[in-house]
Amino acid sequence: MTRRKMLMSAAAAAGVLAVLRTAARPRAATAGELLFEDDRILGAADAPVTIIEYSSLTCPHCAKFHADTLPRVKEDWIATGKARIVYRHFPFDALGLRAASVANCIEGDRHFSFLDTLFRGQNVWVRADDPAGALAQVAALAGLDRERFDACFADQKEMDRILARAQDGQASYEVQSTPTFIINGRKVVGAVGYEEFNKALEEAAAES
Repeated sequence: MTRRKMLMSAAAAAGVLAVLRTAARPRAATAGELLFEDDRILGAADAPVTIIEYSSLTCPHCAKFHADTLPRVKEDWIATGKARIVYRHFPFDALGLRAASVANCIEGDRHFSFLDTLFRGQNVWVRADDPAGALAQVAALAGLDRERFDACFADQKEMDRILARAQDGQASYEVQSTPTFIINGRKVVGAVGYEEFNKALEEAAAES
């Protein structure tokens, strides 16, 4: 899909998000409601701190967080069993939505590795004249052949599910921008540095 066609289809994605916002029903954000059965989770299941990340794969601020802050969070908190991270897509454009659908075709820890790769190379594939082709090249390195990539890229059912999950983030936590993090029920907004993010994690751990 060329950049022109991608931009034209952005209006359709925006329309779906608008419908989902209208249908949103706020609900209390309690500890028992943090996770869905199909959530992608990195870290120990019994970790006392749960980080829910709402990000868009085309968001520069999200890429900055993944480059500057998340590696230390993984090292200090996730690898040590003190925290786990739940990644939820919150796309703001058609390309981000389709990239999210492709990412969800990759299972296990490779899913998170693929997210990291997309964020690191964001300026390349997002700005390409043929974003779909550039994204397909990245996906190939993660083990998706072109036939499988095309199916994932066009999977409307999966894209509807992604948008519905974004709507839940809006209704449950008033997520309006990316990245937004819910740390044991508390919201942290923006690509904050490690010190600020670590403080929020320590506060959550102390209360768990």
